[in-house]
Amino acid sequence: PIHIKLLQTALKGSEVDLPAPVREMGQLYLQQIDQLTEIITRLAHELEAATKTDCELRRLCTVPGIGPVTAGAIAAFAPDLETFDSGRNFAAWLGLVPRQHSTGGKTRLGAVSKMGQCDIRKLLIVGAMSVIRWVVRRGGSSNRWLANLVARKPRMVAAVAFANKMARMVWAMTTKGEDYRMA
Repeated sequence: PIHIKLLQTALKGSEVDLPAPVREMGQLYLQQIDQLTEIITRLAHELEAATKTDCELRRLCTVPGIGPVTAGAIAAFAPDLETFDSGRNFAAWLGLVPRQHSTGGKTRLGAVSKMGQCDIRKLLIVGAMSVIRWVVRRGGSSNRWLANLVARKPRMVAAVAFANKMARMVWAMTTKGEDYRMA
């Protein structure tokens, strides 16, 4: 918002020596930004209203780190979660599960695959980062698993692990028809 106001004053002001075509293009860009801002604001309000009326979206929003946008993305882009045999399969579909290099009955887990549905994965990781930010600010969490994870791993690694856990929680809540409850 501050940058846009600075651009508007620079384009309207006579103290800045800009050619007329540059001023005109700048005005066009600012008009497009205003239009897109209005559309995004309207859609955000519609999504929040849908979250209040739709019980499935409301249930998903009870999970820490999942808001109306993430809940809407899961409802829109994910297939029926009943098609997945387990929460791990749903997390694997999102690309949040480590690759397995197993031989001779010994399981070796590698890096997270990042194969799969990237939109929901990114939203879950952003939500996990926001929860982790609060854990770090408060100096702890009522969720001991998350507090221990944040204490011993880098934040992004912890965020992906927590996003994996969130995906599994979403699958369990949706297939069982239950609300979120902390373990």
